[in-house]
Amino acid sequence: MKLSNRIASMQQSPIRKLVPIAEEAKKNGKRVYHLNIGQPDIPTPKVFFQALKSFDEKVLKYSFSEGMPELRNSFSKYYKKHNINFDKDDIIITNGGSEALLFTLLAVCDYGDEVLIPEPFYTNYSGFSEVGGIKVVPITTKAQEGFHLPNKDEIEKLINCKTKAILISNPSNPTGTVYTDKEIYMLRDIAKEYNLFIIADEVYREFIYDGLNYISFAQLEDIKDQVIITDSISKRYSACGARIGCVASTNKELMEQILKLCQSRLCVPTMEQIGAASLINVQDQYFKDVAKEYKKRRDIVYNALNNIDGVFCRKPEGAFYVIAKLPVKDAEKFVIWMLKEFDVDNETVMMAPAEGFYATEGLGKDEVRISYVLNEESLKKAMLILEEGLKKYIRSN
Repeated sequence: MKLSNRIASMQQSPIRKLVPIAEEAKKNGKRVYHLNIGQPDIPTPKVFFQALKSFDEKVLKYSFSEGMPELRNSFSKYYKKHNINFDKDDIIITNGGSEALLFTLLAVCDYGDEVLIPEPFYTNYSGFSEVGGIKVVPITTKAQEGFHLPNKDEIEKLINCKTKAILISNPSNPTGTVYTDKEIYMLRDIAKEYNLFIIADEVYREFIYDGLNYISFAQLEDIKDQVIITDSISKRYSACGARIGCVASTNKELMEQILKLCQSRLCVPTMEQIGAASLINVQDQYFKDVAKEYKKRRDIVYNALNNIDGVFCRKPEGAFYVIAKLPVKDAEKFVIWMLKEFDVDNETVMMAPAEGFYATEGLGKDEVRISYVLNEESLKKAMLILEEGLKKYIRSN
């Protein structure tokens, strides 16, 4: 039996595809430091679990397809704290930010349409686009330039009659780049001139370092009906397993169409929505403390990488990822070797090969994405193991 070309063309997640090798290493008694995935170890706020414990209904009913009013109001209040004016009716609750992205792409693009995305990018952008028959057109960015955008002329060369949107993560997963005011306004101008949507993945909004200024695309009033925000509680509140996200836009026609897709999957789980609605009660100090902690972790990883011979990276400005160029020809082979054949005192490191974060063939082959979500002591050990692993790998190859 032949399966669909659609599913055959969809790439495996470079973040997760090596998990079986890591699991085998663990079965063999190794401890694996997981730097491959953005799973924070910060405690989830207690109010989330308290809300679940307080649930006292006899029947666990379907929720509304667009999400519980309490949760949509909660998101609205959160946005207003950030000077983003979304009312409850501008917000639809989704099964994580992933469903928000998928539904948005399906709503704005037809089969064969194109979306511009700065590369390297979050791998699901490509996967969801392939499922929808949408072509990803990469805006190539370079490590030497901190993965910031090229000039307007270079981006405009990529636009044609099939271009429907610009999809951008800010702060960026996987690079940690925070786009400057100038870059945000440049994309605004391009969207206006070419009548494009801007799909802004702003999941890491809380994690900005070194006093950098941050602008949400939702704050750009002159293109507000062209802006679609995709969001999630996963990273902000260290609640990845809850799978609560949202799409937010003032474009009423768009939101009506996305609601059709939401109706087709009935609703987001009720219990998780109840827990998520309580998160508006989390104090602002929580975010300050978490951002401060991630900055410390960033500095540990960045400084360690800079002290390893042959490694190149730029200091990430936000989120909790860094792309590092390694002195190897094939980073995936190196990551597999680290899991299968190398350890220091029975401990090793897992990273995400970065080639899968690029659409342009050949780019990222010698790069890895490192997620600095582990505690300080674990990160220090992991960096020492990486350094020793690189030395041995280079000697043996």
